[in-house]
Amino acid sequence: MSLFPRVRGIVFDMDGTLVESALDFDAMRREMNLPAGQPVLEALVAMPEDEARRCRAILDRHERLGAERAFIIPGVPELLAWLNEQGIHQAVWTRNGREAARATLERLNLRFDRVVTREDGPAKPDPSAIWAICDAWQTERREVILIGDYVFDLEAAQRAGIRGVLFTNGAEPQECEGHELADFALRSFEETAELRRFMGF
Repeated sequence: MSLFPRVRGIVFDMDGTLVESALDFDAMRREMNLPAGQPVLEALVAMPEDEARRCRAILDRHERLGAERAFIIPGVPELLAWLNEQGIHQAVWTRNGREAARATLERLNLRFDRVVTREDGPAKPDPSAIWAICDAWQTERREVILIGDYVFDLEAAQRAGIRGVLFTNGAEPQECEGHELADFALRSFEETAELRRFMGF
């Protein structure tokens, strides 16, 4: 018997989880003169304002292009329809900006209870947004899970005290950074029987 109650809410990452927009972070870093692998948002915070303004424009341009070319990852519409049938809350939490996130979701006709972006508070892996979402849904943390494809998602889930699901999009879990932090790994949204059991269904 599970120690956790049936899941009542899911917080989704956006890029690489619900949609694929092929954001080229290496190209962004080159344009911003950042070292390879450095997280972009954290780098912006540490920059002098003039340089940060220049780099924010680069980031916004890349995100707008990503919103225009994004496509839904297979199986996502069917999973969201099932979640709606079960009355499960659904939110998106992304490190993207509000304009790009809204454009992406609207163009692809994806609708969520809440959409939280970097303008709304501290970015992942800070857990504050998860706590705010749980409060808004009036759910206990053990009734909520987060699904994402990157280490920041799993770190945020762990720090928030909720379970984290790693979405690998077909890859082996051990190939994904932060896989050891995940409570569950999901390779495809087209095969969700094990995910549903993990959720208590």
